[in-house]
Amino acid sequence: MDITPATAAPPPLGAAPAPAEQKATTRPGDRIFLALSRGSGILLLVIMAAIAVFLTVRATNALSHNEGNFFTTFEWSANSTPPVFGIAVLAFGTVVSSLIAMLIAVPVAIGIALFISHYAPRKLSTPLSYVIDLLAAVPSIVYGLWGALFLVPHLGGLYSWLNDYFGWTGIFEYHDGAARSLFTIGILLAIMILPIVTSVSREVFLQAPKMHEEAALALGATRWEVIRMSVLPFGRSGVISASMLGLGRALGETMAVATVLSPSFEIGKSLLDPGGGTFAQNIASSFKESGEIGKDALIASGLVLFVLTLLVNGAARLIIARRKEYTA
Repeated sequence: MDITPATAAPPPLGAAPAPAEQKATTRPGDRIFLALSRGSGILLLVIMAAIAVFLTVRATNALSHNEGNFFTTFEWSANSTPPVFGIAVLAFGTVVSSLIAMLIAVPVAIGIALFISHYAPRKLSTPLSYVIDLLAAVPSIVYGLWGALFLVPHLGGLYSWLNDYFGWTGIFEYHDGAARSLFTIGILLAIMILPIVTSVSREVFLQAPKMHEEAALALGATRWEVIRMSVLPFGRSGVISASMLGLGRALGETMAVATVLSPSFEIGKSLLDPGGGTFAQNIASSFKESGEIGKDALIASGLVLFVLTLLVNGAARLIIARRKEYTA
């Protein structure tokens, strides 16, 4: 009896190829692109690790000579003998000025982003978007010069108004003088981070599902109700991550702060009192005349700012990862 060997059934349509077949069909361009992408990622990690190691080594040298508490000392005499320095004033000024900037910039940025994405006609929204994006290209020193020559002389009226109505709190008590305070720095930083928060928020709002918006309008919802029920819930994590990016910019701003602020190593009870300092401003102002230990002390403060910025950016990434729309 003639027995013919059974032939294997063909793979079903759309089935994934076998590993050997898939490997054989990999193109050289794909392998090159994979190697370049992987190498770029590894190179970035190596650079970040090298920066961290450099900052840690130099900071350790400075801290070993420090006669004060690095975290609580209200003094920066790193060039004296023995050196005494601490970051209490710098940490306070950096965090407070950045928070003031966030409180001012984020609501304004969300309003501008919603206006561009859902209210303004196309003839107005397109040029307005370009103008907002161009603000991010203005150099920091230009913001600093504008702040010192225009913003500071014109804030006296606002400071007097805050003192009249909120001076009883002690936080907004004003005793005349130039408006070179942490509150002024917060206003200036708010203007500088406004285009970052606005641009990212605008793009997030434009990605809101149109079907949800049209369904809400079909059910009789007003324009604001559509934004409140469909757009804002969808873009919440995106707005938070945009705010984190703006916060990272505010924490590390240097030249604008150094141009406007009157530095001093005192923490006043009022935000309107001249003085204070930030990490970046102190490094820019003191690095040139510092000795070896003084430079290492500034690098130690830079290490704190480096870690703080990494934490802020890491928090932004975690917030984005919570939404599948941004992790796909």
